[in-house]
Amino acid sequence: MSQTGGDWDLYEVFIRSKNGMSHKHVGSVHAADDAMALQNARDLYTRRSEGVSIWVIASKNITASDPGDSAALFEPAADKVYRHPTFYTIPDNVKNL
Repeated sequence: MSQTGGDWDLYEVFIRSKNGMSHKHVGSVHAADDAMALQNARDLYTRRSEGVSIWVIASKNITASDPGDSAALFEPAADKVYRHPTFYTIPDNVKNL
């Protein structure tokens, strides 16, 4: 990590809006280290008490699939229809799963 001349690492920010919900990607921040990234994320993305939890991760540590490889990665799941929620009924009183 280079900290000279404002050349800081890019961090991805995830916020959980309330307990029981999943974290959602909300944006990115630049920071010199993990602690600063967390502080910057809090200052930028939760100014109005929008969340109960913040995750930050250096973008360089994220490994993503290549869109060109989507057939090889996702088509094998198509033969496992039981994994799709269409076979289940959700009671009306359940708000979030």
